[in-house]
Amino acid sequence: MLSDLVRTWVAGWAVSRRTPRPAELPWGLYIEVGLPEQVGRHVLPDPDGPSIRAAAASVTVPHTWIKAPADPDAVAPWLPRGWVVDREETGHLMATDLHPTTPAPLDGYTTTVETRDGVTYVRITDAAGEPAAQGQMALLGQATVVDRVTTDPAHRRRGLGRHVMQTLAGHAQARGATLAVLGATDAGRALYETLGWKTHAPLAACVYRP
Repeated sequence: MLSDLVRTWVAGWAVSRRTPRPAELPWGLYIEVGLPEQVGRHVLPDPDGPSIRAAAASVTVPHTWIKAPADPDAVAPWLPRGWVVDREETGHLMATDLHPTTPAPLDGYTTTVETRDGVTYVRITDAAGEPAAQGQMALLGQATVVDRVTTDPAHRRRGLGRHVMQTLAGHAQARGATLAVLGATDAGRALYETLGWKTHAPLAACVYRP
């Protein structure tokens, strides 16, 4: 079950970020990200010492990452020299069953929904037309992967993040999805748990910084 959630998350993340399709490797999956701060990422659905060491040994380019559904304290001893656990990037793998939902209206804000190439974008703007909150999801048949949910600091604690999540969930459910998955930060986890999401594992984040 956990391995399946990880693979769903990886597949949806790649669609959402418009990266190449994840490549299958002996220890898991690899995504070519192509950013200066993240050249690529290995994701291990079933992490253990040998698989972590094998993935790390395959890396020669700095700013390549490993993500794994495991406690970062357990992963750290398996990392070779040059690798570190990035505590700020370590998150949580979460999922929820989707049910019909109707977001409450937002006074003084406008919500727009747009779908392009399998990715649905929700954007909230204030009365002046300035961005206030946003989020997106990749639809994968009966599953959807939620990504990049953010609220501008000036508009926090007004229910905008909840509205984004409920709008995304409603559109996914209307299109036949029954499961939603995401990788959450600590702050995001607190919001998602109030919406019925369940944490299935920590997401250890390791980076090659020789």
